[in-house]
Amino acid sequence: MPPSAPPADLLADAPGELATTATAHAVWVRVALDVPLPGPFDYRAAAPLAAGLRVIVPFGRRRMVGVVVDNPAEPAVDPAQVKAIERVLDDLPPFGADWLRLAAFAADYYQRPLGEVMLPALPPPLRKVSAYEGQRSASGPVARMDQRAAPKPPKKKRTSKAAQASAAQSATPVDKPQTETPQTDTPQTETPQTDTPEIETPANPLALAGAPVAAVPPVLNADQQAAVDAIAAVQGFKPVLLHGVTGSGKTEVYLHAAERVLAAGRQVLLMVPEINLTPQLEAVLRARLDTVAGPGALAVLHSGLADGERLQAWARAQRGQARVLLGTRMSVFAALPELGLIIVDEEHDASYKQQDGLRYSARDLAIWRAHDLDIPVLLGSATPSLESWLHAERGRYLRLTLASRAKSSSLPAVRLVDTRRLVMKQGLSPQLTEAIGKRLERGEQSLVFLNRRGYAPVLHCASCAWVSHCPRCSAYTVLHRGPGAGGHLLACHHCGFQARVPRACPECGDQDLQPMGRGTQRVEEHLAELFPGARILRIDADSTRRKGSAQALFASVHAGEVDILVGTQMVAKGHDFSRLGLVGVINADSMLFAHDFRAPERLFAQLMQVAGRAGRHTEGGEVLIQTGYPEQAVYQALLRHDYAGFARHALRERESTGLPPYAYQALLTAEARELAQALAFLQEARALPESTGAFGTLVSTITRYDPVPLRVVRVANVERAQLLVESGHRPALQAFLSTWSALLPQLASASRVRWQLEVDPLEI
Repeated sequence: MPPSAPPADLLADAPGELATTATAHAVWVRVALDVPLPGPFDYRAAAPLAAGLRVIVPFGRRRMVGVVVDNPAEPAVDPAQVKAIERVLDDLPPFGADWLRLAAFAADYYQRPLGEVMLPALPPPLRKVSAYEGQRSASGPVARMDQRAAPKPPKKKRTSKAAQASAAQSATPVDKPQTETPQTDTPQTETPQTDTPEIETPANPLALAGAPVAAVPPVLNADQQAAVDAIAAVQGFKPVLLHGVTGSGKTEVYLHAAERVLAAGRQVLLMVPEINLTPQLEAVLRARLDTVAGPGALAVLHSGLADGERLQAWARAQRGQARVLLGTRMSVFAALPELGLIIVDEEHDASYKQQDGLRYSARDLAIWRAHDLDIPVLLGSATPSLESWLHAERGRYLRLTLASRAKSSSLPAVRLVDTRRLVMKQGLSPQLTEAIGKRLERGEQSLVFLNRRGYAPVLHCASCAWVSHCPRCSAYTVLHRGPGAGGHLLACHHCGFQARVPRACPECGDQDLQPMGRGTQRVEEHLAELFPGARILRIDADSTRRKGSAQALFASVHAGEVDILVGTQMVAKGHDFSRLGLVGVINADSMLFAHDFRAPERLFAQLMQVAGRAGRHTEGGEVLIQTGYPEQAVYQALLRHDYAGFARHALRERESTGLPPYAYQALLTAEARELAQALAFLQEARALPESTGAFGTLVSTITRYDPVPLRVVRVANVERAQLLVESGHRPALQAFLSTWSALLPQLASASRVRWQLEVDPLEI
């Protein structure tokens, strides 16, 4: 987050001390650093340095790793004030020109300093000075990784002839089983391992996940073959939108497209929105692509890996050793010198948008990168984003359709359960309870979907109407239940605050405190009471906190060790459960009337995705959606599995109101101790075009809305407000933001606020 104004000591740290050596014959080098200041910064070197090299430089009282971006003829400041580069880090080749262009575009488009794009994109060991210092670190983390990966000669032991003979008689060949540390689905709080394991072909991840991997590629159906042929015919840059219903075999199309690119000697980047989707896809890729690209040609990159593992994946990709890179949004910044195809699975997913630091869209950067390299980019989804759908409607994207499931099973039947006149028990309707019972009798699995973790959203007192609030946020604390009475706690999902459950109401002293509403824990508890013989499993952010726990839990589902699965959005997409016959959705209406104009689009995508988990391998799949508003267009389109109809309706609404994708937006968020401070800063920022003459005619093309508090105003004792700016022309908005963002730091410094400018915000 750019600070409102750089701290005084940070300004003092900028290169400005007098150089101690002559500068008459110096070579000047421009370096990008990860600091919230306009840059890059100039340094002296003994000889010109290639753009893309990393260097260690002094920055006031600190020493930092930076990336060389240029060799200017003259420095931008007084040459006598320019410091010298301390060390050139050459343990990896310089980052390529295409990687530098990608970083420069992201910095320009998202209005961030170049160094704040480049350095955070690298694995931590590549951007830490400490990784290159000390006796152990002098060679650098990449060299140490290579040393560990190199084969080691066996140690010789002196033994007697009798011992040798005895060993020879008793020895029998035994295969040593290989194990792999399961990958996590969320970044961990435990200290990451900085050492890197030896490079080897990992064991099949689905040996742990429990899902089958086809040894022989399935025969493509007509739709799949047509899609594969159309993608093969694409020459140069072309975005291809692969719109396939859930279970239609989009992954098989990805594999055929990747095989063709690999056979041509190029690399493939395959992106998924969430970490827990990687194990199943990783196994499929290894089983299918090793024959084309060679064993060990796959690398996996995401934030759940230890530092050494991320470094290994990055280095193998940059060196060209990894021919396929499977990763989450961070992988869009991986250095891939021979990239020939980018695949973005579930391209609609909001997880592709980074929500802190550089707030980039990995999907949008993937499209730009493909354009820059003149290669195809394949966007796949059962529920494409409205932006992508509109581009396809206008002919900018090639749209390919997979209209039916790849296997013999048909799409599940969707039924709306009108809850307005029903007696509900812990959020479950009689119809849903009965349907679960029938699936149990048939030996099939059921999924109860509720996108709210915890036991209950709030604890309340019926006597005085007290409710559990977070003392640091303007939000409720959620009741979580653990083993034993002492395991219960109240937790804030915004700031992380936790507290014990009070024995009595803090306001009136009544000891009869009751949970209000329900989360996944409470539903799990109720299902255990209804079906005491059933094996029930809950998968959400609480149950998967430990490293490897998500993979282990999903393995039990695939292995048939679970009868009823209770889960949040973690289970809603990408997973192929072979025995799942029923999906029940509860509390869907909570998103229906949200303030965000994108809420209906998100709700439709979420429900369509989770519904697609049912009946993927057998006929008779069923989806029950409980709602008090069955007449809503979202639900009616779901009944027909009609994404195209929903998209037409939603786009008409967006066009009539001038909302994206028919307009382009940016969101300025301010944080301060007092809400009045934040609002005052935003009001002054809104008035900048009138108070300065720097904007010219741009003002007439930009709509600036009034500042408003956020829905959750206070988080961790910080008050927040936002200001939306909008334009019907993207270049005009970008020009406005470039001028505007240059003026904001000084304004914010006087107002004593922190600020964040987000381009193309997903939540307003």
